[in-house]
Order: sequence, then structure tokens, then C-alpha cells
Amino acid sequence: MVMIQRDIEDHVAELLGEFPAVALLGPRQVGKTTLALRLSKRLGDDALYLDLELPSDRAKLADAELYLNQHEDRLVIFDEIHRLPGLFETLRALIDRRRKKGRRNRHFLLLGSASIDLLQQSSETLAGRIAYAYLAPFSVAEVMRAMPDAADRVWLRGGFPDSFLAASEKASFRWRSAFIATYLERDVPTLGPRIPAETLRRYWQMLAHNQGQMLNAAQLANALSVSGQTVARYLDIMVDLFLVRRLAPWVSNSRKRLVRSPKVYVRDSGLLHALLNIEDKEALLGHPVVGASWEGMLIENILQKISSSAKATFYRSSAGAEIDLVIEFSAKERWAIEVKRSISNPKPARGFYIGCDDIKATRQLVLYPGEQRFPVDKNTEAMPLQTLLADL
Repeated sequence: MVMIQRDIEDHVAELLGEFPAVALLGPRQVGKTTLALRLSKRLGDDALYLDLELPSDRAKLADAELYLNQHEDRLVIFDEIHRLPGLFETLRALIDRRRKKGRRNRHFLLLGSASIDLLQQSSETLAGRIAYAYLAPFSVAEVMRAMPDAADRVWLRGGFPDSFLAASEKASFRWRSAFIATYLERDVPTLGPRIPAETLRRYWQMLAHNQGQMLNAAQLANALSVSGQTVARYLDIMVDLFLVRRLAPWVSNSRKRLVRSPKVYVRDSGLLHALLNIEDKEALLGHPVVGASWEGMLIENILQKISSSAKATFYRSSAGAEIDLVIEFSAKERWAIEVKRSISNPKPARGFYIGCDDIKATRQLVLYPGEQRFPVDKNTEAMPLQTLLADL
């Protein structure tokens, strides 16, 4: 079994030393439990692990205060914390009591598969006592440290550990297909929304077919025979479940006419391909979504790497000027990034340069699938994804 070190591990370890509660969020099957148990061993804690999907573990918390007081010297890991949202008030009381006793910070690690209720509950109840971290599927940088030739593999299969590490392409595809069905039929209803699984599947597939395009709510609503508000609610659900990314458009005070609709991406390229019934690399290379799939994977890897204070958008004007990704690190530092799936000619179109002038970009980059870093012109540089991630 290949061991892939997660980039976020050190960060979560630091948070556990600084905050009495840490919430580790991410979609199901992404490796949250594995990372939590690794951290427990690394930090020398005899952790208590409670899976709140198990009736037996939920029963232990019938009197949560009494039970947790018996384990106050241990790091307690709550998996699928959204199953017991009422637990947050008890955790707040225990944290405050232990603080008065001068006890160390590291008390609770909360694992959650959705942000819908978890963030709302914890931010209100545990304000000032909790920090958040997001665990994404494997990134290109993570897998290439362990498997230097795995860039295409993580693109095709995506970054969910069981999919990426599957014994064959067919096994990986079967896992992803089963994951999609299970999420829609079992997991989404347990998280609150009561939506027919088949309706949500059709919606997800429509988003996949329109990967990287601006959201056309009216078109989707018409295809599903629902209202525009319902389409927006479906999108909110998919975003909250960390399955879809909504990339906002660049907004400025200039008189230029800019698009106002967000661009939408299925976040994991492997799930994108399963939704479109793409089983292998040859099928992917011949599919119309190939360029948008590669663009989405690169953008997702970049956004996982930048700090939460950086602002990510895209730029498009009604006249056709376009930048795939704009990253605003500060008022004085703004990067414009174009994605080109071409080795022979990675030069961006004229609209990219117009957009760079409009947003006053301080750095202009083209990401391409080659291995070398070189200047495209005096203001623009081409490089592979791995080089950019190292720069970040």
C-alpha cells in the first residue's frame, strides 16, 4: 500500500495545539478518519474515537457531559459530528470548565462531511474556541511525491483515496459510481435536504456536462422542470457537501460590462468522469469535456494551496476578454492565470492580455502540461502546475 502524506497534517497538528476544538471538514471517504488517527499517534495521545453514525457510540453520549468527563485527559475524535448537532453546547461547557482549571488546549477533533449545519452550529456555540481545516482529495503535489508518474492517474481517477489507489481503472470507476449512488441515496438525506436521488443525479450530471461554464440557472430549471430558486438551492447543497465549486466572477467599479454569473466545477475530476461515464484515459482524451476537466483539476489544486485570505475569481467581459483564474493576495498583488492544454503553443489569446490590463495584474501566468518553465513574452510566463504550486 502506497502511503501518501497529506499536506494539511502539520497545519491541523498546530491548530490542535492552539485551540480546544478543531473541525476537520471534507467530503465522505476523503481520509479524515485516517488523518485524525495519524495525528493522535503523532501527538502521543491515547485518543478516544467515536463514530456518531454508530448507534452504540451515539448511545454513549446520552449523558454526554458525564461520559466525556471520564475521558478529560484524552483527545476525543467525533466522526460525522453533524449527526449530533446538540453536542456543541456540551462541548462549550466542558471547554470553558477545563480552561478555568488551566488544562491544555487539545480536547476535541470534530470530523464532518458537510458544512451546512456544522459550521452554523459550531460558529455560534463554539465561537472563539474552534478552528477549521479542510481536507480535500489527494492533490497532484501529494501523489507525485510518492508516485512521480501519477499526474495522469490522479487526473483520470480523481483524488479520493479508494479511487486513486484502486487496483485497476475498472475498479476505480466502480468505486466512484458506487460513491455517487450512495451519496445521493443515503448521505444527502441524512444531512437534511429531502430531494429525490434521481433528480439530484440528473442535476449533478448536467453540471458535469457544463464543467467550467457559467451557470445558466434558467436552462437547468427548464431541463429539470423546477424553478430557478430550486436550482439555486440544489447548487447550494452540492457546494456545502464539498462536491461542487462555485467560482465567483471578478467585479469592479469600472464601466466595462462584466459577466455576473458564477462558473461551476465538479471539484473532483474522478467524480466528473464517472458522472460522464468516462472509464479510461483514451475515452477522456476523446471526450468534449477533456479541456474543461483538466482546467478544473488545475484550478482545484491551486485553490487548495492558497491561503484563506486570498480571493479567487475569474474574469470575463461581454466583449470576450477572459482570464480563467484571478487570485488577489492583496490590493497590490493580483495574479492572472490562464490554463492551456497545449504543449506546442501555450500562448494565451488576446482576450487574456486585455483582461490583465483591466484588472491590473501584477503577475501573468500560463499553465500548460509540459515540464519546462519559460517566458511567453516580457510580461507572461508559462509553467507546469507543479512549478506554480511550489511558488505558492
